[in-house]
Amino acid sequence: MNEILVERGRYFDSVFLMRISRELEAIPGVRRAVVAMGTPANLAALESVGFRLTAAAGPQAGPSPGDASAGASPLAGPQAGLRPDDLVTALDAETPNAFAAAKQRLAELLTAGTDDGEKSEDRPATLDEALAVDAGANLALISVPGAYAAAEARRALRRGLHVMLFSDNVSVDDEILLKDEAAARGLLVMGPDCGTAILNGVPLGFANVVRRGSIGLVGASGTGIQEVSSLIDRWGGGISQAIGTGGRDLSERVGGRSTLAAVDLLAGDPETAVLVVVSKAPAKAVADCVLARLREAGKPAVVQFVGASPRAPEDQVLFADTLDAAARAACRLAGASVPREPGLSTLPQAHFQPELRRGLRPLRGLFCGGTLAQEAWAVLRQGGLEVRSNVAVDPALKVKAGAEVRGHIIWDLGDDAFTVGRPHPMIEPALRDDLVAAALGDPGVGIVLVDCVLGHGAHPDPAGSLGAAVVKGKVAGTQSVVIASITGTERDPQGYREQRRTLEAAGVLVLDSNALASRFVLELTKRVVGGAS
Repeated sequence: MNEILVERGRYFDSVFLMRISRELEAIPGVRRAVVAMGTPANLAALESVGFRLTAAAGPQAGPSPGDASAGASPLAGPQAGLRPDDLVTALDAETPNAFAAAKQRLAELLTAGTDDGEKSEDRPATLDEALAVDAGANLALISVPGAYAAAEARRALRRGLHVMLFSDNVSVDDEILLKDEAAARGLLVMGPDCGTAILNGVPLGFANVVRRGSIGLVGASGTGIQEVSSLIDRWGGGISQAIGTGGRDLSERVGGRSTLAAVDLLAGDPETAVLVVVSKAPAKAVADCVLARLREAGKPAVVQFVGASPRAPEDQVLFADTLDAAARAACRLAGASVPREPGLSTLPQAHFQPELRRGLRPLRGLFCGGTLAQEAWAVLRQGGLEVRSNVAVDPALKVKAGAEVRGHIIWDLGDDAFTVGRPHPMIEPALRDDLVAAALGDPGVGIVLVDCVLGHGAHPDPAGSLGAAVVKGKVAGTQSVVIASITGTERDPQGYREQRRTLEAAGVLVLDSNALASRFVLELTKRVVGGAS
């Protein structure tokens, strides 16, 4: 039984709606709940998961009697003229009672989201109203449907504001125009699809709580910034600024516009002594431009392009082969005392000998963070293990999300193909954790490699969810090894040490970084192939 509800002109932030979707799906009898804005991409996603957006949709054509969502109206397909600022709720429930419970809870959650005790005059509805409240603001964080995002960003730039553009579904042409206008005005555009930044000590989007310091980060990768900044914090260093650029910034078309601008800003910042640039694999010509700009910056710099081949230092620019190597190098350049990296031989391999004697069974890498998944793939591939992935740099090993694959596989489960109608796994890890439990129940799987990302915006207890999945999977009787790393700090809302204890109590081996966890997987596979016992 499916039903679709529409509320005209009622806009909410996408992250808030993802959390509502998660809570509705936890109601007994609710098979699926998607609460989203009526953008073309979201409507197409609803159709792809079985919600028919046509007048002939039967029970889906509108709300049933007793609908608890004020203002709801029928959805009658594309001819209904849905706009990106219309709220769309799609419910799939087993019984009428489950429908009723979901609708009632939906109304409560939406009301709670707009009734937090503030007076209406304290909640600006437009940019002009916001600037009237705080004329000293110098940055606008924009999270509106993509169809409106470029116009809002342009409006902010023309009011003299830097822009963090959290929104996605912004065209490349609009991205280039926005970044060029920002450059002409001496401003910066971070994004679109920029999920992470730490500016003047304030975490924005998906970010961790780190100490202030002299290391400035620039990243076309959200979880790349999170991993490096968290490790720097853990090893005694600190962050001056962490500037996200959006995932397409180092593409050939965009040309590194925001990355180059951010490098210039940090080069002139007296609080920044060391520069770090991290990114998924960039276009070569753009990478060369970024390196040239770093050499001109006059400050020591570290570069980590995920999957890139190792190379010798150039002037003051060091090249790291992993995110943790980038963090270590930056800490040393900033004068922090970095602990020695633990040797793999010191790790508790003997604990896994019963599992290893069963032979080399396939690896399943199940990741919430896209850059962490790509780094794990790169470490394993460079170590000689043939691993397929939807984030593989090698086209011969790249597979589409959800494809049936034999052998070793790493999935970035934040890929759009996995998150259609569902929250991102960093917000709601159930999608990933269900796959972890299934992998542990599969006698054909030998090693499960996972990440656990903490910080603002992330699930309040990702280790608790993951640990429960591990326990559930191990009850099935398999002897798979579960290896994890945690991206986060002790000051994050979830608390690094508490999250680590939770995973270890569930039988997970937790290593200090994503790269170290990946290298340990290589060590285990070599011992199996070599016949070690």
